[in-house]
Amino acid sequence: MNNTIKLLLGAAFAAAVAFYASSVIGHGVHAGFMVLAAVFGAYMAMNIGANDVANNVGPAYGSGAISMGGVIVIAAIFEATGALVAGGDVVGTIKKGIIDPAAFGNDPMLFVYAMSAALLAAALWLNLATWLKAPVSTTHSIVGGVVGAGIAAGGFAIVSWGTMGKIVASWVISPVLGGVIAAIFLYIIKSQILYRKDMRTAAKKVVPVLVAVMAAAFLTYLTLKGLKHVWKDFTEVFSFLPQTKKPTFLAALIIGLIGGFITYLIVKPRTLKRVENGLGESRADINILFGIPLVFAAIFLSFAHGANDVANAVGPLAAVYDALAHAVIAKKAAIPLWVMVVGGVGISIGLALYGPRLIRTVGSEITELDEMRAFSIMMAAAITVIIASQLGLPVSSTHIAVGAVFGVGFLREWLDSKNMDEKQKKLQIEVEKLDAIKRELEALKSEEDYKKQVELISAQKSQKKKVKSLKRSLRENYVKRGMVKKIIAAWVITVPAAAFLSAIIFYVIKGFAS
Repeated sequence: MNNTIKLLLGAAFAAAVAFYASSVIGHGVHAGFMVLAAVFGAYMAMNIGANDVANNVGPAYGSGAISMGGVIVIAAIFEATGALVAGGDVVGTIKKGIIDPAAFGNDPMLFVYAMSAALLAAALWLNLATWLKAPVSTTHSIVGGVVGAGIAAGGFAIVSWGTMGKIVASWVISPVLGGVIAAIFLYIIKSQILYRKDMRTAAKKVVPVLVAVMAAAFLTYLTLKGLKHVWKDFTEVFSFLPQTKKPTFLAALIIGLIGGFITYLIVKPRTLKRVENGLGESRADINILFGIPLVFAAIFLSFAHGANDVANAVGPLAAVYDALAHAVIAKKAAIPLWVMVVGGVGISIGLALYGPRLIRTVGSEITELDEMRAFSIMMAAAITVIIASQLGLPVSSTHIAVGAVFGVGFLREWLDSKNMDEKQKKLQIEVEKLDAIKRELEALKSEEDYKKQVELISAQKSQKKKVKSLKRSLRENYVKRGMVKKIIAAWVITVPAAAFLSAIIFYVIKGFAS
């Protein structure tokens, strides 16, 4: 599909949203602003799909467990399902409480201008980041947009700088936590399976436990983050659980542990059967055992992401709709079904049209992944969010996932560096072999044994390739440093860049409205 067709399809979706928004709001004085905000919301949703969704399915694609078409279908279906089924019916009008709605006074239109500017600024920044192949936080993008528009509307005092400080802290907390946890799981896999003499026997014992832990982690994560908006309905069906407005950690953990135990009972005999039916002793053979768990991990992460991050697209849009419909600024706004559809469908469309670019970046352009490494990354994504949620730490799912990719790559470098002396010795031996071939070839030049010369020339070429490969492996970094620097730079400037864009857009919108 070429870029022109992609642009036309995206524009068609935005036009359809504009048309429907116009029919919903009617022909009031400020109907145009509702249509404008709806288009911005559709654009934002598509950019979330293009950029943010890669973190959920990129590792599974990069490992080879799922094809690009497969991850697109899985993510599109379950992102939209998560948004529509568990996306919630009420949203805070100001993301993360970073500015005070009261600062807009009694002028709801000022608030409308600010939220519209925040949406467009965040979407533009995400669009640029996707083009640059930089996975960035959509939450931080919309936070930056709200901050910039808020400052433009009411000055610096309007911002809760304490809350902003926590968000800045997440730039460090999220990737470090994700990286450490992913590295721990990969090290467990290596030490308990790959470094064992009998990998098949080790795999029979360890793989079912790891998959059960993964199931427990993802079910806990899904309950806490993906079912929080439909928890009341869920507990009416399963009445043995605590009757609370939102899932408690204990309830989520119980569901996770039950699911993990059931998973172990299912996976254990299947693993034994696969191992005993001719599974080899190579790393590739062991990797096969992690393929199916990665499919379910992609499903769970996509559903939970759709349920949570749809608010980044529809929250400001719902706030604009509420302000225009009731002529007041509320701290909480109901999300009409059509607005939720814009978010869910928009994410899926953006993913299908432009998602592959970032999926490849996360899956294969930072470090080389296989099923074991991808498994460790996706485990880290779920467990880090759970830990951070209970500790009250501000984290970004994007930073966690990409940090986990970094962690896996750096662990590989560290483990390989321990074998550096052995590599140096091997290189020296191969260089000596090459020198010996050269000397023998020089000695033959004065003779007419052409057959022997041809053989030695061929051997020399082959040996040169071997020496070159060994030298390259000594210089090789398992994590591409240029990509790491670019991504971290994009993380750092996301909030200020979105804020700057938003302030400019706010003044433009306000100027046109005056």
